[in-house]
Order: sequence, then C-alpha cells, then structure tokens
Amino acid sequence: MRLNADFSRFACVTPDDYQWVASPSAGVERMMLDRIGDEVARATSLVRYAPNSQFDRHVHGGGEEILVLEGVFADEHGRYAAGSYLRNPIGTGHTPQIGEEGALILVKLHQFDPNDVLQLAVPAHRLPWQPDRRPGITYKMLHTFKQERVSLERWEPGHAIRYPVLSGGLELFVLEGALSDGERDYPAGSWCRYPSGVALTLTAGSEGVQLYLKRGHLPPAKAASA
Repeated sequence: MRLNADFSRFACVTPDDYQWVASPSAGVERMMLDRIGDEVARATSLVRYAPNSQFDRHVHGGGEEILVLEGVFADEHGRYAAGSYLRNPIGTGHTPQIGEEGALILVKLHQFDPNDVLQLAVPAHRLPWQPDRRPGITYKMLHTFKQERVSLERWEPGHAIRYPVLSGGLELFVLEGALSDGERDYPAGSWCRYPSGVALTLTAGSEGVQLYLKRGHLPPAKAASA
C-alpha cells in the first residue's frame, strides 16, 4: 500500500476524510494518514482502541512514536493518560492492553533514526507550558535528535507564524482549535505534512490552536520523492 507516500508533496487529512478500517486485532481500528507497506509499514495513523481491547505483542522494527489523544493507553510497562508522549526505539516491543476507558492515539511507525535509542514516556499533560521566544506562543518540548524536533505548541487567537524555507519539512496534528495556511482551514483532528523546501505562514483560528508539531524529519527536497 502507498498512501500519501510522495514526501515532496503536501498531504492533509481532516476529520471529514476519516475512513476507519479494522486492524488484525478485534476492537482496534485505524485511520491511515500516510503509509508505505502492508501490515508492516512505514506509517502514520490514528489508532482507536475499544474499551478492554488489546493488540498482539509486536516488536518495533523501525521504532514507534505515540501521542495519546484520548482515554488511557496501556501495556505491560505502564498506563499512559491522554497527553502522554511515548517513544519506543528500534528493537523494543510490547503488548497494548487497553482498559475500560478505551484509547485514541496518534502513532508513527518505522520512522526512527537507527542511532536514536532513547526510550521515553513523557507525561506531557503534566508539564507546564514554556514561553517561546516568539510572542503569542507557549510550548512543551517532547524530543530532539539531530535536526528532528517534536513539540506541543499553543498559539494565541489569530496569531500567525511565518516559516522560511523548511529544511526537513514540517508535520502537524491539530489537537484543539483551528489553523489556517491561507489556502484552507484545518479544524481539530486535522493532520498536515508540508515537504522540505517550501515556505509557509500558518495562522491560529479565532479561539487559538494547540498543535503537535514535528520538524526536520522529512527527506530533503532533492530526494523527497524517494
């Protein structure tokens, strides 16, 4: 399967586009955002766990990054409430076992640098917001490795940020509020991926916006079609 697999092009999925599909485990559904491969794939997805469901044990051949959006995600290592951020490096494994709360997660698979071996479980919902050098923005830094940066950001209503030509691209998920790039408005639940080599301005909606942001991880423009 190849879905939004050309990293030289802008890609976006909004809640109006959602099409949930069953996974191999009962009670577990996926909304695929981008994907290269079949059951084992380089993938970005929303995964929805019904109450008291589980997913078979698996090893992360290319690493796994998770942001818990709703409910409580759990495995044999712990329980992680909404707002938790997890990184499971290449070679780690687990068995997700979800309780009565159910869970909705944003998950990225097979996207780790082989040298990025730090395993993380960050209770980001408990961390204070930090003032950014850019006025109108507060943030929570979740992870950095080489040029890759993963953060949560909160922008004041109507606040606009101009990004110069992106090195390594930018990927975002709208957690609360809404966002505009001048071409389209993106409500909560929207996922957007901007390729390397583009410049853009993003503007928070009338009620502000809260975002998951990942920068510096996409192929350079000259190799983005790989």
